[in-house]
Amino acid sequence: MSTFDPDALECLAAIIEEGGFERAAQRLNITQSAVSQRLRGLEAQVGTVLIVRSRPLKPTSAGQLMLKHAKMMRLLRADLEKDLRDLAPSSAGSGRDDERISVAINADSIATWALPALGALARQGLPIEVITDDQEFTHEWLREGQVLGCVTSLGQALRGCRMEALGVMDYVAVARPEFAAEHCPQGLNGHNFHRLPFVAFNRKDQLQHAFVRQACQLPRVTLKQLYVPSSEGQVRAVREGWGVSVVPLPGVQDSLARGELVDVAPRHRLGVPLHWHCWNLSSGVLDALTDALRGAAASALRPPPA
Repeated sequence: MSTFDPDALECLAAIIEEGGFERAAQRLNITQSAVSQRLRGLEAQVGTVLIVRSRPLKPTSAGQLMLKHAKMMRLLRADLEKDLRDLAPSSAGSGRDDERISVAINADSIATWALPALGALARQGLPIEVITDDQEFTHEWLREGQVLGCVTSLGQALRGCRMEALGVMDYVAVARPEFAAEHCPQGLNGHNFHRLPFVAFNRKDQLQHAFVRQACQLPRVTLKQLYVPSSEGQVRAVREGWGVSVVPLPGVQDSLARGELVDVAPRHRLGVPLHWHCWNLSSGVLDALTDALRGAAASALRPPPA
């Protein structure tokens, strides 16, 4: 099998991750023509096109395989750095800034429990890149080889990956007290939900619909929705009186206890099981990520179903 130039592999990864040749050149601190030359050389070696020159740029199927290979090489180098630090702390550097260890984590986990879990690894010098998406879509980043692990609601292991149940995130429907008193004094129910504006994360967010369907025992619902693409922003919008939002309980427990927000459906919780998926490789870095996320989830989430 051919040995691929590590610089060319990192160049391919930079083009895909940065979304273009110019930004890849800036990140790698080389000229744009050098980026093009490295990519052409790699494509010549592989024998096929690796990137579709469209807007936005996107990898071909072969490009996705090469991207995954580039990230595996990063993981090997990160493992080496970790092992060297353990043996002789003064002998190991912190790695190149462009060699990122990427994981995809849903926004609600980032806003509540996941970042503290990764804090120790970041302070140790692991070049972590956290990519955010809806919990129903983070696994697509792993499937495409763009990350080495993901937190997702998908409960089935992907090919070539291992999976571990982390726990269940409970969601509640909250509103500003004044808003609730005016618009739903008796709480959220099957007679008033269609009149209430719901603050969703984005158009892919189906949590609001799922919560209302279960709480009101309806097969399907149509909601008036506003969009704020941030978990913290959704809570902020509710505080400003925009409407109701279904948000993670760990993120609003204190606000509910202080009376700054009210639970408009106190008899109902929507539980979303979360899982950690990662490449099925022997790796100290992957093991450290898994241990960190497992420990934090055990403290923040409900135990996974037996």
